[in-house]
Amino acid sequence: MTPDDDAGLAPFVHPALLYADEDEYLAGTVPFVRDALTAGEPVAVAVPGERLRLIRDALGEDAASVRFLDMREAGRNPGRIIPAVLRAFADAQPTGTRVSIIGEPIWAGRTPSEYPACVQHEALINAAFRGRSATILCPYDIRRLDPQIVADAYATHPTLVLGSGRREDSRAYAPGDVVARYNEPLPPVPVVPPSLSFRFDTDSLSEARHRAVDEAVRLGLASPRVEDLALATAELVTNSVVHGGGSGVLGVWAEDGYVVCEVRDKGHLTDPLAGRRPVPRDQRGGRGLLMVNLLADLVRVHTGPEGTAVRCWFAR
Repeated sequence: MTPDDDAGLAPFVHPALLYADEDEYLAGTVPFVRDALTAGEPVAVAVPGERLRLIRDALGEDAASVRFLDMREAGRNPGRIIPAVLRAFADAQPTGTRVSIIGEPIWAGRTPSEYPACVQHEALINAAFRGRSATILCPYDIRRLDPQIVADAYATHPTLVLGSGRREDSRAYAPGDVVARYNEPLPPVPVVPPSLSFRFDTDSLSEARHRAVDEAVRLGLASPRVEDLALATAELVTNSVVHGGGSGVLGVWAEDGYVVCEVRDKGHLTDPLAGRRPVPRDQRGGRGLLMVNLLADLVRVHTGPEGTAVRCWFAR
C-alpha cells in the first residue's frame, strides 16, 4: 500500500512495521520513502544511526531529497520526539501539505528507565497528529525487542505492517490505556536519602535552583549540562509554585552516570501531551515542561490526584 492509498483512508496514518532482519527492514522502509517522494510529499527519516545508513545507502540518489535524523541523538529523550522531531518537521511544511515520516523511537538497548516514556510517546502520537495530513511509520525489531514491547506496538498503532508486507488492523489498539498503564510510580531513589532533598516554596525558588546546581557540580556534572539542569530545575520548581499547590520537594542525586533531578508537588497533570507539543509563538506561558523535555536526556512523569513527580536525567 502506497502513501497515496494511506491518504485515502484517513488524514493521519500511524502503522508499525514489524521486521525480523535487515531485508525486511529495507523492504518496509525504502518503498515507503520512494512512494512518498513520487507523490511529492516531504519525507523525514528518524531512526538509529546504523539503520539511518542502511536506508540512505539503499535510496541512492533519492536520499538527497530526504531529511535524515539520528534518533539516538534527536530522540534520546522520548519526550522531545513529538515537538522537536515529528511536529518540527511537519509544521515546517506549507499548510495542508501531507508529510511522510519514518520514526523508530524504540530499539534494543533502550533501558527500563527509558521504556515507559518511549511507549507513552508512541501512544501520544495519535493525539498529537489527530486530523493532520501525515503518515508516520514506526519500525520494530521483533527479533531483538522484548515480546512485551512488540505487544505494546499493537496497542499503540492502529495498523501493523508485517515483514512479508501484509497489513492488518490491530485488534489491541488502545493508546489511551497505554498512556494510563505506563503512568506508573517512578522507581525508588537509589540513594537513600538523596544527596539533596530540599523543600521549597514561593520565597525559596532561587535557593532551590542554586542548591541543585551546587549539588550537580559536586556530583560531577560539567558545563554546559549544568546550565541545562539549572534551567530545567528553575522551570520545574516554578511550575510547582504556580500550578502544584505553592510548594514542593526538590531532590538531586547521582545514578548510573547521570545526575538526576526530581521535583514533587501536590499538583495533578491532566493533559497527557503536556510538555510534548510545540507552543505557538504568540502563546504566553505553557513552555516549562516542554523546555525540560528539550534540555534533559530523559524525563519521566508520574501524576495523579495525590500529586506529580517529574524526574530528569542529565549525562555526566
